[in-house]
Amino acid sequence: MKMNKKWLIAAVASGMALSGSAGVFAGAKLQEIKAYLNNSIGVVVDGTPYWLRDGNGKTLRPITYEGLTYLPVRSVAEALDVPITYDAVNYKVRIGSGAEAGASTGSGSGSGSGAAAPVESTIRPVNLPQDFPIPGDAIIATTLDTDADGVKKAAFSYSTQETLETMGFVYNEYVKIKRLDNASQTVSATTVKITGRLGGTSPVSITGKPSTARPGFNIFTITWSES
Repeated sequence: MKMNKKWLIAAVASGMALSGSAGVFAGAKLQEIKAYLNNSIGVVVDGTPYWLRDGNGKTLRPITYEGLTYLPVRSVAEALDVPITYDAVNYKVRIGSGAEAGASTGSGSGSGSGAAAPVESTIRPVNLPQDFPIPGDAIIATTLDTDADGVKKAAFSYSTQETLETMGFVYNEYVKIKRLDNASQTVSATTVKITGRLGGTSPVSITGKPSTARPGFNIFTITWSES
């Protein structure tokens, strides 16, 4: 089965590392290093302490590697009020004036609203877990992207030229890592259907089938909620 390892690794490697399976993807453009989370370094912006956080609000720590300290680029850009987007098509982080232009050709980040009519873009739902796999060529239409009363929810569809078998493999691995309970799984060359509760608490539904509107593409429909 042919895999697009560039995005596959980015999507699931963190979970694979926890399960001891990261070696499956050896030889791609990731290089294993030994680095350290540096809990002794704080960040101050214009005289005010600033906590680095990811898109889900989780606190991040600086990383020290070979005498240099690395900070998460998105958190730093947001602290300095500098535009930043991830161009998922070209695998580039765009910072500053080029970020807004990059967003129109393939951004992997941004904001979404459950109230607006779905518009196709390359922007993944903000409230979807950051490690949820979406292929780099995905054309996304978000129908729900909310964080109400502390409960995050996302519903969207996307079309991709990745095969159903490839995506079925990716999602099987993902839900295995996340411990899918009450599971129902069907994966073949013509269909993908996966439902259950991630970690026993978060309901998820993943369905995939050939697209009738775009020949040569497959369309996936995803719903997810924290509880």
